[in-house]
Amino acid sequence: MTTELRRLRNYIDGEFRDAADGRTTEVVNPVTGEAYASAPLSAEADVDAAMAAAKAAFPAWRDLIPGERQKALLKIADAFEERAEELIAVESENTGKPLGLTRTEEIPPMVDQIRFFAGAARLLEGRSAGEYMEGLTSIVRREPIGVCAQVAPWNYPMMMAVWKFAPALAAGNTVVLKPSDTTPASTVLMAEIIGGVLAELGHPKGVFNVVCGDRDTGRLMVEHPVPAMASITGSVRAGMQVAESASKDLKRVHLELGGKAPVVVFEDTDLAKAVEDISTAGFFNAGQDCTAATRVLVHESIHDEFVTALAKAAADTKTGAPDDDDVLYGPLNNANQLAQVAGFIDRLPAHAKVEAGGERVGDKGYFYAPTVVSGLKQDDEIIQKEVFGPVITVQSFSSEEQAIEYANGVEYALASSVWTKNHARAMRLSKALDFGCVWINTHIPLVAEMPHGGFKKSGYGKDLSAYGFEDYTRVKHVMTSLEG
Repeated sequence: MTTELRRLRNYIDGEFRDAADGRTTEVVNPVTGEAYASAPLSAEADVDAAMAAAKAAFPAWRDLIPGERQKALLKIADAFEERAEELIAVESENTGKPLGLTRTEEIPPMVDQIRFFAGAARLLEGRSAGEYMEGLTSIVRREPIGVCAQVAPWNYPMMMAVWKFAPALAAGNTVVLKPSDTTPASTVLMAEIIGGVLAELGHPKGVFNVVCGDRDTGRLMVEHPVPAMASITGSVRAGMQVAESASKDLKRVHLELGGKAPVVVFEDTDLAKAVEDISTAGFFNAGQDCTAATRVLVHESIHDEFVTALAKAAADTKTGAPDDDDVLYGPLNNANQLAQVAGFIDRLPAHAKVEAGGERVGDKGYFYAPTVVSGLKQDDEIIQKEVFGPVITVQSFSSEEQAIEYANGVEYALASSVWTKNHARAMRLSKALDFGCVWINTHIPLVAEMPHGGFKKSGYGKDLSAYGFEDYTRVKHVMTSLEG
């Protein structure tokens, strides 16, 4: 007996549609490893339709006064709040995330971020008008870019969708958004909610569109001639491919890619508090977070004590089903990701030591134990490459200079943290660390008002904050003669 799969559909020009050629792909619940839904495997005709709808809707949406776009976003935020339990249930099935943590750690920030960008819609800042040449007045206009092609990842399907569509819509752009092929369900539900609000307010049908599909679908979106901007959150490889494709017609590109966050722990820190916070920040969401606290650098004088305490914290950390209130995280997202994480552990060099975990949990789904690895060297694969799983590595350092060298000695540059009671040292490290974010005595909190984004192979462009909002605008100079 076979169970009928739930049918997900694209959302294009205000209506739900199957792929034009009828192709679908199965969507798997990572808790069970079994398919529970089917989603469109969109191709050129579907992308064309979505882009045409977004292009047609753009002039009217662009020309709205900012207060009207703010009103729409505020109503979307309210609707997300009202239907929070539906979003939580679908996202949990999408990803296997704990229901309780999704309720407390994702819905409130998402709603807050939408409301932040609703406010930002009415605060387009720039230089004041002025005379910089005799007899002429200059004005700077900030304008929307146009249609935005956006690709969201599978680690935070709902929240990363918000990070993309909220600033884009607030600035007056229209959107074609593609969720990951492994986690489309919550984005389709979001489309229903957003589409309902926009329709209620009488806005054009094509302002917000969702196209499901795989990497090839994303490629078609980025290469399409209509979008003026491509935005992706994903792997370094995917970011490079997007940048290359977008360069062919000089699209603007916004990239938030991988991370390998150094967590620099000095001997004067509160060790027990540091271990507690770092273990949570490393294992949360199964370590599937580009800012996760997974690469710890500890002063040699407290190294052994720290490793022992961290291994105990890992042993006390629980992974399991979404409805278990005692678990910190659920499964890895898919079978390929489970194989990738296990592969890093299988390939560890002889000098490495697995202090905790290091194995799959259970015989179904994609669960992996909280893992701590010590005895590592700077050039080891697991230090240099992003694991994206519940694995925390520990290295020791002997001096502040060596800590900085090790911290910066990777190709990623998204986030970092410093743990010390010495204020001057914290300030020195915050300057020296080559990362887009430096936390001091904490790791992983984000707020809507502050920018998030990296350097080097972690990409470019900012999410959140006024900087993230401005990334979805273009600048125009207008000069007028004072002589009439």
